Amino acid sequence: MIRKVMIDGTPIACRVNDGGFVEGRKGIVFVHGSGGNHSLWEGQYGGLQREFNVAGLDLPGHGLSGGAGERDVMRYVQWVKKTIGALGLRGPVLVGHSLGAAISLNFAIREGYLLSAIVPVGGGVKMPVNPAILEKIHTDLPSVISMVVKFAISRPNRDAVGPWLQEELEKGNPDILHGDLFACDRMDIASEVASIAIPALVVCGDDDKMTPPDLSRFIAGAIPGARLALIEGAGHYVMREKPEEFNRVLAEFVRSLA
Repeated sequence: MIRKVMIDGTPIACRVNDGGFVEGRKGIVFVHGSGGNHSLWEGQYGGLQREFNVAGLDLPGHGLSGGAGERDVMRYVQWVKKTIGALGLRGPVLVGHSLGAAISLNFAIREGYLLSAIVPVGGGVKMPVNPAILEKIHTDLPSVISMVVKFAISRPNRDAVGPWLQEELEKGNPDILHGDLFACDRMDIASEVASIAIPALVVCGDDDKMTPPDLSRFIAGAIPGARLALIEGAGHYVMREKPEEFNRVLAEFVRSLA
């Protein structure tokens, strides 16, 4: 079900457990990527909510949330932090995809004590964006969307996942997408990621061409004790392309936490 919380006067939408949270369960908070929304995690809610308290956030300006987007990852971190507090989730596992991975990593660097663990999915310590893409968002958005659909999804999965991704990007706000990618482009936490002191599971599709597996290998190698899960036959949208495998590695990791 959708639950909205007010953050600094802005309604933030969250897809949460049908029937609400169950006391005593571990919490998992999902954060989507650039120009996305909570529907990214549709393949996760049904199974995982039977065991965990789950919340899929719409960042401000995205999906069913109000407000405008941001152009800085740390500003998004503050929104996520306040939303977690408003939901009443203590020490959740923060799972983030792409921009959401950047948010999870920056959150853990700055205020990791508020989390049990992080799961950056398809992320990097640097996430540079081709300047031509940033420009074309406002001048030729259809070509940008076509390129993303082509390169973000592993070829065998395009027929199944591509139409959903294309529709989601087409109905989004180009200004929001531009701001999200601009935030990714500006980020550089290469010298800080090793300071993360909470458990981490780093996930990537082994056919991810947007954020190649070597970026995830670097993150996992830099964070003390981090685990790495490369999911076979998946591209950048690993949770959509291989939901059963993704859910399995995520659930096993969350169960392993004290």
